[in-house]
Amino acid sequence: MITLEDLRLFGADIDKGLAVCMGNEELYLRLVNTVPSEERFEELSDAIEAENLDAAFEAAHALKGVLGNLSLTPLVEKVSEITELLRSRKDADYKKLVDELLRARDDLSELCK
Repeated sequence: MITLEDLRLFGADIDKGLAVCMGNEELYLRLVNTVPSEERFEELSDAIEAENLDAAFEAAHALKGVLGNLSLTPLVEKVSEITELLRSRKDADYKKLVDELLRARDDLSELCK
């Protein structure tokens, strides 16, 4: 089971994350534990693979909200970059960026075991 110290070492801003959960550590940790199985990661990956930038933007934007509320900084930074690139339709290696995001998600998943 993940701890606040694990999250701190991961790079999360646990003070902000806890504030969103009104200081309820149990709720915060329970919500963090749901992140690795969040379906929008796969929706984003699939949309990028299909070159559907509209669907990719929707998935990335939704992830940004979830991850931002929990202040999971390493994930927020990556998904924010993807979201803004998609918003402006800039040329980018989206697959590489999504792979980096998924690796960070997998790192969090390991901590949640």
